[in-house]
Amino acid sequence: MTACAIENGTARATGAAGDATDAVLGSGGSDLPVGTAPEAGSGSGAGSGPGAGTGAVVAGAAGTGTSGTAARPVTAHPVAARPVAPRALTPRGAARRTGAAVIAAPGAASGLPAPFASSVSVPVRPAPALPPGASGKPGALGASGTSGMSEAPRAPGAARSAGERTRTPAALPAAPVPAPTPVPALPPVPAFTISADGAYAARLALADVAGGDDRDGGQAWFVERWTLDGHEPYAVPLPLDQPEEPGSEVLPLADGRVLIRRRVADRHAVSLLYPTGPGTGELPLGTVECADLTLLPPCPDGASAYALSVGAHSTSVWLVAGGAFGPEHVAEVPGRCSGGVWLDRTGRMLALDREMPGGGPVKAVAVDLERGGEVTPLLQIAPGSDDRLLLADPDSGLLLIRSDAPGHDRLGWGVLGSSLPVRFPECLRLPDAAVTPFAVQPGQMLMPENCAVALRIDGAEGSWVGVWRPAGRRLHQLAAPDGWQAGSGVWSRDGVLGLPYSGGDVPCGVALLEAPADGERHAPPVATVTVTCAESGMQPSATASPLSTCKPVPLGQAPLVGREIPG
Repeated sequence: MTACAIENGTARATGAAGDATDAVLGSGGSDLPVGTAPEAGSGSGAGSGPGAGTGAVVAGAAGTGTSGTAARPVTAHPVAARPVAPRALTPRGAARRTGAAVIAAPGAASGLPAPFASSVSVPVRPAPALPPGASGKPGALGASGTSGMSEAPRAPGAARSAGERTRTPAALPAAPVPAPTPVPALPPVPAFTISADGAYAARLALADVAGGDDRDGGQAWFVERWTLDGHEPYAVPLPLDQPEEPGSEVLPLADGRVLIRRRVADRHAVSLLYPTGPGTGELPLGTVECADLTLLPPCPDGASAYALSVGAHSTSVWLVAGGAFGPEHVAEVPGRCSGGVWLDRTGRMLALDREMPGGGPVKAVAVDLERGGEVTPLLQIAPGSDDRLLLADPDSGLLLIRSDAPGHDRLGWGVLGSSLPVRFPECLRLPDAAVTPFAVQPGQMLMPENCAVALRIDGAEGSWVGVWRPAGRRLHQLAAPDGWQAGSGVWSRDGVLGLPYSGGDVPCGVALLEAPADGERHAPPVATVTVTCAESGMQPSATASPLSTCKPVPLGQAPLVGREIPG
């Protein structure tokens, strides 16, 4: 073949070399080297396809689907090919231009091989710059003695010769990677908190807001206080000029005022809200500058409120209400602490679940707030077990504990100050539900086994109520009222459980539930059952003690107390 024929057949900037490669590009694939498996992608500018919109980055480029950007070669990461801009082949002998071109009706005059006998669109790349001294004509040698990018046409499917070179397209600059769209986090559900004496409760409620001239209507959060110790419960709204954030916390005091903690920029503001006729009064108490601040359960004295601020190596205990000069720092506990259970009626001893900075198990400790935060161990069931305190009754000393000492997380009970081991009843272990205690019957002095415990049971069908006594060794599962504020309730000294609920035509209500006797086998109202503990010799509280039998006593061992002397 003469040099003229070669020039007429291959006088293009990028050449006609690699017709098989161009066939792949024209069919919508990517120009990946042999041995890689490109994923099929869409050629539209919207970036549809397996890799569209995912932000997967390969060799510095992401599958953004931008029109006009060619696919880049990848070697080891199977990702979707990036869409490319269409371009057309020009007939042989015509001048090659960069950009996109549409092929005229191809036929015999075009001289294209059979695979290009129909109209196709393939990407076009700009011609690479020639080295200095090199000639633009195929076959000509430059100053360096190297040959130009010449290649004779080859039939489709024909094998390349041993000395024949392949042409690798030049890599294009990476397209800008769009920033991923952040997924908005769902706001937390505000808690329903009952005061220590059970007289008041507080929560954040939603209310419809009428739209003004410059804003649309919708819903807004506001503080709502419930009164529970009267003949009939009622709710008092405490709205302000600005709606509350759903992440705020509320806590009722014994005098009817409601403490609210709000996050303001990089600090936390604490205020007291109270009704003032038709409006709402607010008494600012001060701010605490920290990253996180969490209110502790209501203090037993009813007039104080405490909060935790967890740091990297220690936890700060703050008195946010009841102090003389606003929020006061009262204790610094080494380690990262969570939870919070009061152990006495005066608000002096606080139990926290602590994890040391270097790692290790979580252990419940007792913090003496009147001694500057003196820490003493409270639960040590096993050396490597996580022992958390969930509830405590100061009257009887009953403790509700969650620990993995038996091998996995179990709910157990013990007595404060007792030398008896912690017991893990089998009846509190449900296979398909989570059991969490939330209230203990008060007034059972020195009788922890007789205290009725209210439990929240969460399963696939929702939440319902459980009642259990340590001495009864039986879990009673009862239906909860519609609209129950799950996980909240208060016991009376007589063993009546009040469950607050709100829904339908009742904006504020309390359902009274009398604790069933352990000897009763009743049919609960709505598809509930009474679970009896399985026998297990390893669980002291799970087995029923056999009744004692009367045995004859020898006369020499008979007691002499209470005998009447005949006269």
